[in-house]
Amino acid sequence: MNMELMMQYVTYGLMALGALSFLVAVIVQVIKELPGLNKIPTSIVALVVSVIVCQLAVVIVCQCLKIVIVWYYVTAAFIAAFVVYVIATGGWERAAEIWSRTKYKNSK
Repeated sequence: MNMELMMQYVTYGLMALGALSFLVAVIVQVIKELPGLNKIPTSIVALVVSVIVCQLAVVIVCQCLKIVIVWYYVTAAFIAAFVVYVIATGGWERAAEIWSRTKYKNSK
């Protein structure tokens, strides 16, 4: 596998994470005040929505590309749901804070 193809796949993966995180954040903002869900903490609602959206995304992609769904696709989507959850619930700010603390500072 050459470097260009690998970078293309990494870019597609980051785009998918961003799109799924945005979708989860929008869905949670819309449904978090529903009568049955307003007593449940928002972070739990976001985690459940993230797991559902990621599993649905895998099924949709596999159906569109006519790929057989195997167990490790489902497992990978479950693990990716936690990453999507962290990003959707403010992970960008946490990552930026960690980066700013550990970033190399010029000593001039």
